[in-house]
Amino acid sequence: MKYLSQFLRITAFTLAGELLQRVIPLPVPASVYGLILLFAALCFGVVKLEQVKDAGSFLVSILPILFVSPAVGILENWGLIHDAVIPMLLLALLSTISTFGIAGRVTQALRKKEGKDDAAA
Repeated sequence: MKYLSQFLRITAFTLAGELLQRVIPLPVPASVYGLILLFAALCFGVVKLEQVKDAGSFLVSILPILFVSPAVGILENWGLIHDAVIPMLLLALLSTISTFGIAGRVTQALRKKEGKDDAAA
């Protein structure tokens, strides 16, 4: 029963994300809205970690299974996409490197700011 209630809580946030995605006219996936809502609820104490921890751990443990379907789709449509594989891989590589660089710079800036705030206090 514990797992069922935890899954229902997670599902409720997923449903709320779906509703937000339909209401807010931004190109943001519903799952991202749901994750943001769940994160905010955890941060503000609306939901306690113990109320979703076990079901969340289970979902993370089966996450690789969720990539099987997209992989099969790629293989089925290989004839349509084989000419664009190199550009797609280059874009993926460049976007990954850019993301790492930007995340690193933001982290450095925040840590530097945090250090200045600590020194002033």
